[in-house]
Amino acid sequence: MEKALFLKWLSEGTVSIPHVLFKHYRAIGLQDEECMLLLHVHTFIESGNPFPTPEELSGRMSISSARCMGLLRGFIQQGLLEIDQYEDGEKGMYYEAYSLNPLWEKLLSLLSSHEARQDQQQKQKEEEDVYSIFEREFARPLSPMECETLKIWIDQDRHSPPLIISALKEAVISGKLNFRYIDRILFEWKKNNIQTPEQARSYGEKFRARQTRGPSRSAEQGESRNQFSVPVYNWLEQS
Repeated sequence: MEKALFLKWLSEGTVSIPHVLFKHYRAIGLQDEECMLLLHVHTFIESGNPFPTPEELSGRMSISSARCMGLLRGFIQQGLLEIDQYEDGEKGMYYEAYSLNPLWEKLLSLLSSHEARQDQQQKQKEEEDVYSIFEREFARPLSPMECETLKIWIDQDRHSPPLIISALKEAVISGKLNFRYIDRILFEWKKNNIQTPEQARSYGEKFRARQTRGPSRSAEQGESRNQFSVPVYNWLEQS
């Protein structure tokens, strides 16, 4: 008997409910009772009954059919539920069905704006970190002109904060801790489509490998004094 009952339950199938609805229904203005009613509407639709009556819905809940009717009307007014009309070509009849697409679209809009807000906050934090890291490396507050240069790198040149920090590290390694040299690094990276710290690291390693196979020391000493030189390695040098 128990096995037969269990198999009967399994034969009724299951209903898939998006996790984001449980997580964010309060953020779109739904109360517990309202969310439960929408879940029952969703269950009826999934079970092949796209337009359950208020009586059918209230039969599964602890609220009256009149209350169900009022909540359903409110969902439609709030843009959380809509009624679509379809035509049965074979029978020549029209029928109505609930659609929860407005609910899913509202959840999608909420998640998109939430992610955009998080991205903006993360971007702001990264930019603030850039200023702090530069001041720590320079061991002093940045001048207004240096702050403006950082702003130009971020806003106009579209260099990401992690890439700017990578350029700062390159300048420290090279013993050229100044904004002009960092700007040259960023310019060279942009010219070679270097957009991430990983790409910058790989590019620097390849350049240094070429440097070890470069011209002799005597040839280097004969080069023009106007050439941009860096102790140990001048990775900005063109091969």
